[in-house]
Formats: sequence, structure tokens, C-alpha cells
Amino acid sequence: MTEARRAVGVPIRVLYVTLRGDRPEAETFIGLARRGCRVRACCLADTPHRERFREAGIEVVPIPLKGRIDRESIRALRRELAAEPVDILHLVGNRAVSNGLLAVRAFPDVKVIAYRGIVGNVSFLSPMSWLRYLNPRIDRVICVADAIRRHFVEMRFLGMRLRPEKFVTIHKGHDLAWYTATPADLREHDIPDGAFVVGCVANMRPRKGIDVLVRALGQLPADAPIYLLLVGRMESAELDRLIAESPARERIRKLGFRRDAPAVIAACDAAVLPSIRREGLPKTVIEAMAYAVPPIVTDVGGSPELVDDRVHGLVVPPGDADALAAAILELYGDPALRAKLGAAARERIARDFTIDATIEKTLAVYRDVLTRCAPAKQET
Repeated sequence: MTEARRAVGVPIRVLYVTLRGDRPEAETFIGLARRGCRVRACCLADTPHRERFREAGIEVVPIPLKGRIDRESIRALRRELAAEPVDILHLVGNRAVSNGLLAVRAFPDVKVIAYRGIVGNVSFLSPMSWLRYLNPRIDRVICVADAIRRHFVEMRFLGMRLRPEKFVTIHKGHDLAWYTATPADLREHDIPDGAFVVGCVANMRPRKGIDVLVRALGQLPADAPIYLLLVGRMESAELDRLIAESPARERIRKLGFRRDAPAVIAACDAAVLPSIRREGLPKTVIEAMAYAVPPIVTDVGGSPELVDDRVHGLVVPPGDADALAAAILELYGDPALRAKLGAAARERIARDFTIDATIEKTLAVYRDVLTRCAPAKQET
């Protein structure tokens, strides 16, 4: 897009590709459409945001994205790119990035924006990394946390490095109006009245540190009524063994996957994410903060960008069960501190992580890459 073209008010034409997308992601593109962009969304047919997209004038095109290289999806994306002019191809998620980059090869004038939501797992030695985030066809990588951007910028191999200006941080924005669920009734999980409840929402992966959290609970005083709710897909024989061997096993509940996870966390006294590496900007922590539930996080990835220690919650070293146990015990014993941190956490989301800021920053990235008119083939 030239300055002349922008001057006559021609809208930026965006083809957005994702699987289903979460609420902040969907609201970003709805906001872009309302600010004058012409947006089409290529996603799975069962995206929960389909009606919201249509209400905003966003055409929804079902695309299967069955794998990281899916010929059917590539052909479908090529048809969409050819159907009407596209200025920006915005790819969210690994499958969207790898398939979208293959589809856009025949459209050199289209600018490509990719989204990255997690630290690491990218390498100069990985062929798949070159088919995704290291691909020179990408004009910008939007990183959801500064920690992710730093990882890219600091990558080195035999003198190879990435252009810093290619990577930009845009935190996912939220709106407190989205978080109005009635806190869940925890008595259905055999939690006694007056208990102190710690909630953790995550899927069982080694990097999430769930084992550290279980060990931390086992270090707490046996007479303290502190319960742990584990919410998410946590099918693991090793985790089951750790719980069975824990002195606190009678106070640990595995709830499994819950669509009402935010309501469960809203009913808790504290929220913990004990990640040991590669964390992005954790949505589960943001949801807890929006409900004024004080978070305990580790000093990993984007978590410290959300939580200033002893201001919006507590920050502990990763993998340190002793420090995690001490943090839980401190919040248990200090209701005034819990209230103070919870209120500050909610205000933090309301003030510093707004959806409007995300929309405006994304629009600024679009304008920047279009104004520069850089050739599609460029150095990495």
C-alpha cells in the first residue's frame, strides 16, 4: 500500500488464518474490522466466534488445517488469496503459519504477519523452523510477550542472527467485561467450607511444572486446610503416582478439562502457574487476575510481564518447590495481602492489557509493513 493509496481511504485487506482462536484473538480482528479493515477469517468450521465475526462483517471461510502441511488447506488458501486482493496475510498458530507460507508463494505483493505465543522451540538447525517463524517470506512476527521477542533477537548460530525489527511485541488484550462468570461452587468437589483453595489451570506438559506444585503442597503443614484444584488435561501416570505418594493427597483434586475453568479459578483463593520454561503470556493467569484472584507465578517467559512481585501477585524461581510452598503459605496466612494483590492484579489487566491497545498496535504493524513496501523476498 502506497501513501497515495492510504490517503484515499482504501481499507487494508486482511486474510486471517487460524484454527479456532481464543477470545482476545477474535476480538482483535473484530476490532480491526470495525476500524475499517476488510477482514476475512479462514478457520475451522466450528470456531466459537463464527457469529461474532459475521456480526462484525467478517466473512468466515472454513479451512481444515489438518496438519502442518495440508495440501487441501494450501489449495483453499490459494483460492482465497486469488479471489480478491489481499494486503496482509495474518497467520496465527503453527499450522496456519506453515500452510499459509506455502500458499502465499505465488502472491509476492502480499505482506505476511505471523503470531508467536510461546518461548523457544525454534532453531536455525530445524527445517520446520524455516518453514515457519524463520522463513524469510515473513515480514513481521508478532510476539505475545517481550520474552518471546528477546529469544528470537538473541538467537545466534555461526554468525547468523535475525533482524530485530522483524519481531514486535504486542500483548494480547482483554476486557474485564468478558469476565463476569459466577464463581463455581467448589463443594461439589468435596472442598469444605472455610478451606483455602489453590487453583492451577494447565495441560500436563513437563514444562508446566505441575509436579513441582504437587511437591510444594506436600510440604505445607498437615493441619492447614489448603486444597489444590488441578484443572485441565492432566492424564499422566507419573502425576497420579506423585499425588498418591503426597502427604497432601487427600487435599488434591484433579478436575480434568473444564469449559468453565475461569469460573473455577474465580472461586479460588489463589491461582498458581508453576511453569519451569518456555511460557508465553499465560491466559490462565490473566483470567485469574481479571477475577481479582492473586496469582503465584514463576520467573519464566512472559509471566513476570504480567505480575510484578508483591505488587500484582508473587513471583518465585522456577522448579523451586520450597519457594512455591512458602508463597502459598504466605497468602494463606495473610488475607489482607491476598485482597491487596488481587485488587492490584485486576487493575493491572484493566489498565495495561486492554483489547483496544492490542487492536491499535496491530493496525500500526500493518501500516508499517505496507508503507515500507519492502520486497517480499528479504533477508531473515
